[in-house]
Amino acid sequence: MEAEKMELKLYNTMTQQKEVLIPINPGKIGLYVCGITAYDFSHIGHARAAVSFDVLYRYLKHLGYEVNFVRNFTDVDDKIIKRANENGENPLELSNRFCEEYLVDMGALQCLLPTHQPRVSDHMDHIIRMIEKIIEKDCGYVVEGDVFFSVDKSPNYGKLSGQMLEHTRAGERVAVDSRKRNPADFALWKAAKPDEPSWESPWGPGRPGWHIECSAMSAHYLSSRFDIHGGGADLKFPHHENEIAQTCAACEDGGVNYWLHNGHVTINNEKMAKSKKNFKTIREITDSYHPLALRHFLMSAQYRSPLSFSESQLDSSSEALYYVYQTLQDLDDALLPYREAMSKDSGKAEQTAEAKDIINKLKSEFEAKMLDDLNTAHILTGAYQDALKFINASLGKLKKMQKKQQMSLLVSLVEIEKAAREVLDVLGLLTTLSYAEILKEMKQKTLTRAGLSEEAISQKIEERIMARKNKEFEKSDQIRAELTVKGIALMDIGKETVWRPCFPSQPNSSD
Repeated sequence: MEAEKMELKLYNTMTQQKEVLIPINPGKIGLYVCGITAYDFSHIGHARAAVSFDVLYRYLKHLGYEVNFVRNFTDVDDKIIKRANENGENPLELSNRFCEEYLVDMGALQCLLPTHQPRVSDHMDHIIRMIEKIIEKDCGYVVEGDVFFSVDKSPNYGKLSGQMLEHTRAGERVAVDSRKRNPADFALWKAAKPDEPSWESPWGPGRPGWHIECSAMSAHYLSSRFDIHGGGADLKFPHHENEIAQTCAACEDGGVNYWLHNGHVTINNEKMAKSKKNFKTIREITDSYHPLALRHFLMSAQYRSPLSFSESQLDSSSEALYYVYQTLQDLDDALLPYREAMSKDSGKAEQTAEAKDIINKLKSEFEAKMLDDLNTAHILTGAYQDALKFINASLGKLKKMQKKQQMSLLVSLVEIEKAAREVLDVLGLLTTLSYAEILKEMKQKTLTRAGLSEEAISQKIEERIMARKNKEFEKSDQIRAELTVKGIALMDIGKETVWRPCFPSQPNSSD
């Protein structure tokens, strides 16, 4: 894939319109995404931001770009200090622990590691130097060891978020400080308080304000002007607005060409947030659902749209993915006896016209969606489903075909699988595991949700077999229905009964 031939359009929050991505340096992209404040396990709102920008990262690489992707950790912050004090723990040890837990969650969700993952505590020199530049440009002022940014010196302040300066509040996580020249001025440096972590600076010991860290680290790893800055919609104001003000004050050529913001995850029509105590942690969800099902759910709406969380949505994602992997596993099993003959054929056989058409439609539909601002809504539907249906319909025909026709169909199936895998890979829905191993993991999560063991299901299957032998068909149907309510479907294949996960049905009201 050659990047310059594919016009990727991204919605730029700054201009409020979709724009063709034109990199500062041809073939290269600088991408900075605001990471977590590490004081607790991350919730699925954090997961949505991570997955949204992982999809962007993967798709940029798919288009052939060389991407320098930076995602930070805030490991020094008021919330971290408060939680550490509650736990009787060192703040940096606490934040380090939750940085590591976050990386475990990201691995489970198949999010690629960024190029750089800087932590605030490792970049104090860069932060202090940027604050010094801001003061030199008369855009910052010192009060009793604290340093504030003067928003009056930033003529475009509020342009990103649409917030008028006279309507803004402190732009801080704390109450308005009467020492500020303007209530909207925000902290660049906070003077040390007793029993808090602090670092030496020209203004005395202290620690950075929340916003300066991203300006300093993005400038260090990407330069003061770079291509794309991303984060959650809640960061537009004050965080990203303040970043722009700081960076432009410190660096004459500073700025970002494209600002991208993902929508919130909502629960009961409210934004999921730790402050509202209405959140679900990633770990909580992946205890009972496969991480790939959570990833699929997080991509089930276009990244800028709000996403309403419910277990039924997760069930739908789980079922959709199970069908994909089961189809590809069935294909793998069906191709096994023909692998040797296919290698001897050495590419003489050609794909069928129907298969070529299916592959072209699958690829063109996928690219059209992704090039239009990464539209992952209704992923793995349309042409992708047509490809899976073709696979399923073809498997029963293989043995009945003459050798020449058979070889042509085999080649077609292999090429369709390649195209299907490529889409899964760009979406981050493939792991290093085989299809069979993923299916096994998904079945285990289904058992967890159902509160049943494999042995308990085997016993139910035996009961049903006996009921059918005794012509107790009502009992047989009841056993099947009871399991379907729990998300377990019994399937009779020849003389054998097997089970697979399914979307849980509603219990019969007459029961």
